Amino acid sequence: MTQEEALDILKLGYNVFLTGPPGSGKTFLLNKYIDYLRNHRRGVAVTASTGIAATHMEGTTIHSWTGLGIKEKLSDGDIRKLLKKSYLRKRFRDTKILIIDEISMLHAFQFDLINQICQAFKDSLEPFGGMQIICSGDLFQLPPVEKRREAAKFVIESEAWKRMDMKICYLEEQHRQEKDNKLFTLLNHIRNNEIDEARNLLFSGEHRAELFPIIPTKLYTHNVDVDAINNFELVKINEEEFVYHMDLRGDKNIASFLRQSCLAPEKLVLKKGAKVMFVKNNFDKGYVNGTLGEVVDFDESGLPVIETFVGSRIVATPASWTIEEDEAVKAEISQIPLRLAWAITVHKSQGMNLDAAEIDLSKSFIEGMGYVALSRLRQLSGLKLMGINELAFLVNEKILELDRTLKQMSEETAKDFRRMSFWLKRRKQKQFLRSLPKVSRSKKSSEEGPETISTYEQTRTLVLGKLPIKEIAKRRQLTEDTILQHLEKLVADGKEIDLEYLEPPRERFEKIRMAFQQTDNRQLNPVREILGEDFSYQELRLVRLSIEKQAKESTKEKRVSRPKDYRCQVCGRPIRHKGNCLPCNLRNLRKFFK
Repeated sequence: MTQEEALDILKLGYNVFLTGPPGSGKTFLLNKYIDYLRNHRRGVAVTASTGIAATHMEGTTIHSWTGLGIKEKLSDGDIRKLLKKSYLRKRFRDTKILIIDEISMLHAFQFDLINQICQAFKDSLEPFGGMQIICSGDLFQLPPVEKRREAAKFVIESEAWKRMDMKICYLEEQHRQEKDNKLFTLLNHIRNNEIDEARNLLFSGEHRAELFPIIPTKLYTHNVDVDAINNFELVKINEEEFVYHMDLRGDKNIASFLRQSCLAPEKLVLKKGAKVMFVKNNFDKGYVNGTLGEVVDFDESGLPVIETFVGSRIVATPASWTIEEDEAVKAEISQIPLRLAWAITVHKSQGMNLDAAEIDLSKSFIEGMGYVALSRLRQLSGLKLMGINELAFLVNEKILELDRTLKQMSEETAKDFRRMSFWLKRRKQKQFLRSLPKVSRSKKSSEEGPETISTYEQTRTLVLGKLPIKEIAKRRQLTEDTILQHLEKLVADGKEIDLEYLEPPRERFEKIRMAFQQTDNRQLNPVREILGEDFSYQELRLVRLSIEKQAKESTKEKRVSRPKDYRCQVCGRPIRHKGNCLPCNLRNLRKFFK
């Protein structure tokens, strides 16, 4: 099934299980559907089974969103306590669509408990109280951790799943690894239980001759091996240590959960020559989660300068990870988005894309571990295999059988969808969209007390007071990067906001503006290459904001200038076009025919 077909099926309002191999575009598709709903002001909850996956989707964990937390069972009393919480009542009232990413990491019993909570808040015995449920994930990834001293069960074995009439959307197009068919072929051999073919391709030797420009990241199966390698390699470097501590703000419990989920360490120790990996996406600065590099210097502020795999240099500034609810930041952590990358565990690598990796699977202790490790690579030429055992080639037998069934069900869904005429599909999609209530961002029920100002409006209020970015960040207890993100959001939403006092001096402003015109796009790196490192990223972002704000205001003025006060030439009533109104035209027609 293609991404376009799957998106159209989501818009029809069905419960959907979105699956497929790594690189098939599951997260990209979810983000397109989320944007579609939010653009139409429809309530959608974006959640994931793990904290790491939740931060990738800019959402929260399903445990936090539902109020389930770490509970493994729910009594009637527990349900009554949850129903008394006004913020949960509002959350469920405004939400008609629930997305759960990385569903493979969720236990069957947890899925049933979440269903129970949704039914209680929606006061309905339908699965999940009648909400549209979209589950996404690859069941070939590592299974949920065993609990209750019994074998873990996948969500597909839950009672709720059996009642949901799920439409299966199995994405089979490749996007991430489209430049390297060998890796895609290898992963498919493992998914199809073609062990001999997978082994032959892996040991063909073609991919091992590659000479890496940098030392590849080592993937190991056990934490003890990873910690030992990273510490050993760092100690060998005879250079000055630079230490960076993670900063936590907001709700302590949520911040603590974020800290445990984040791949950036609480205490980061770096030296010149250290092998590192970026653990967050920042396309403007030129890195993504999994970008490898080496610390080559430290700037005057003590920030590390990283030379990446492709030879570009990046100053690694602090990044923030947040959990938001109703546009209010509940917790935030900030840290340099790096971790030592001589070695990392296979479990921790889930969700990463690596340019090059040295993988040791000789101690694989669970089915699927080899599949997860190999699927982290962008291409097979980036692999240096140190060892492998037979277990690494295996995947769960239950999942193998299920995968075949899922493919058949997806084909049937696609056939039914293709039989539907274009106009019928569009009509049904519009009907579903109209059935979803619009979410009001300003009104609140009286039982929830006084209205709270969104996190963006709080920042806007301080900007109206003409406070500098640094002072706003201090008062809001957020990072300067987050404040800039708020300003970008406010400008994108067309909010009235004066940014002139934040702009760099006129001469520097004009140089930056002309550099943006030369590059003819919004990217910051090309502009900085033109101007040099004397210009900070904050200056570039502020000038870019001013340019976008002026463009929006210019468009708005053109719209306002359109004449809208036409009047009927007979009766004088206001109309939207030149000439006469409809009643006067009808009277003239009657007179003519008489």
